Amino acid sequence: MKLCAVQYASTTGDIEGNVARHTEFIELAASHDAELIFFPELSLTGYEPTLAKELATHPEDPRLDGFQRLSDTHEIVIGVGLPLVTSTKPQIGMVVFQPHSGRQAYAKQRLHDDELPYFSAGETTMVIETREHRLALAICYESLQPDHVATAASLGADVYLASVAKLAPGMDEAHAYYATFTRSHAMTILMANCVGPFDGDAGGGRSAAWIDRGKRVASLDGEQEAMLMLDTTTLTAQVLSLAAPAA
Repeated sequence: MKLCAVQYASTTGDIEGNVARHTEFIELAASHDAELIFFPELSLTGYEPTLAKELATHPEDPRLDGFQRLSDTHEIVIGVGLPLVTSTKPQIGMVVFQPHSGRQAYAKQRLHDDELPYFSAGETTMVIETREHRLALAICYESLQPDHVATAASLGADVYLASVAKLAPGMDEAHAYYATFTRSHAMTILMANCVGPFDGDAGGGRSAAWIDRGKRVASLDGEQEAMLMLDTTTLTAQVLSLAAPAA
């Protein structure tokens, strides 16, 4: 199975513009026969906690309908990030589109203390079933918590998809955690981080893939948009890139 993690630079608050750019990456992934693609934390809005409430929407937002068409056309699972409306504070969500199936939403269950003033936590783990794998979703901070990955493993997940928005100084530690988790749970981990401005700073990139026993098979740089495609059959990876967005 070919899985794609997109290292992405969101345009802050521009859902429509980010949808268009996401579509380009999805088409690129589909042209290489990918079966799943996912993006960094809050990829459709940028990670901007102070703007989350006004940008929050619901999984059935018609601006997202094109992702379902792409999923159906290319037989590809798509995971995109955006804040989700609740009766209280918004949730940090990932909306998942599967071929010829209703869209689903996962909400981050473990929030960092800095996020508590702006977001509410989700309550339910999400595992995507495919012919080849059971894939568990994780969003940033929770993906570095041993109990979260252990729960995924207990549910039979053999692939862990970490959608994150992390700064450069934290990336060495994050890479070490993911390598440890693959060794502990005999699990493949694929991580998609952002680049470019967010929340007054900049994303640290270095999206990567780890396989059994903690081996990192590929890692992107810390600055450029790109897509890492992991083939779980051959345990090899390749880097795919788009032209830079127009100024």
